[in-house]
Amino acid sequence: MTYSVEFCEKQYNNRLLVPEHAQIFQRWSALGKAFRDEREADAGTFLHRAYGQGDRERLDYFHCGVEGAPLLVFIHGGYWRSLDKHDFSWVAKPFLEAHIDVAVVNYGLCPEVQIDDIVRQMYKACTWLYRNADSLGFDRELLCVAGHSAGAHLAAMLLCAQWPSWGPDLPPDLVKAGILLSGLYDLEPLLYAPFVNGDLRLDADAVKRLSPVQMKPQTLSAVVTAVGALESAEFIRQNGLIEAHWQDNFRRDVPMPGTNHFTVVDALADATNPLTRAAIELCLRPYVDPHG
Repeated sequence: MTYSVEFCEKQYNNRLLVPEHAQIFQRWSALGKAFRDEREADAGTFLHRAYGQGDRERLDYFHCGVEGAPLLVFIHGGYWRSLDKHDFSWVAKPFLEAHIDVAVVNYGLCPEVQIDDIVRQMYKACTWLYRNADSLGFDRELLCVAGHSAGAHLAAMLLCAQWPSWGPDLPPDLVKAGILLSGLYDLEPLLYAPFVNGDLRLDADAVKRLSPVQMKPQTLSAVVTAVGALESAEFIRQNGLIEAHWQDNFRRDVPMPGTNHFTVVDALADATNPLTRAAIELCLRPYVDPHG
């Protein structure tokens, strides 16, 4: 496909497509603070825990109170250049109630770093969590990832990671399952999107190296996808790429009527929402073999 600057601006600039995005971000931030304030005194809550040496190599950990629970690692979006883990603390609530621990992770932001660096930071975060499972209280054999937008891209990259190359103690299936919301899996259009690529500094080689559709998950980890029904045609296309390219891993797509690129995440605050129910089920019973 031939992309134009005008096309990519209309299809990929979600802040233009959702004029009320600033109010949504403010609401997320307020909800995140309220949730952290509520949980901060809990013995199983560890805020701003370092998983590496970088200033933003930090995560917030919320323990459900049940030893040996599964763990969901949530990765925020923001086109790899904005937002913060604190904006999404509230995501943890329904999962904790379902006896699933939650880690919400930060990473360096473009243009101070590049996407390659962020991917490595996510490898580092999951490695740190896996190795510290006993002290944190979760089952290292039940580590799942979820991400929104750029975070879904990063979660997809984690599913494709060759974990034993990062350490002889790491299993090939370190990540057991993934929940991918409104993600970017083919990065080529962003080459023609100056509103964001000025910060990302992608080139053709980086696009090939960093597009999950150019690779496959290393194991039969199960994947659930979702995209807002009100999102642009390109984000809906991007969502469909996972089913098309990862057929052995794809479990289901969850319809999200009435939601845009940002409000699709709000579903995760509601334990009764079909997306949250699907995510909880995946964490509690991740596939190894979808044909078994």
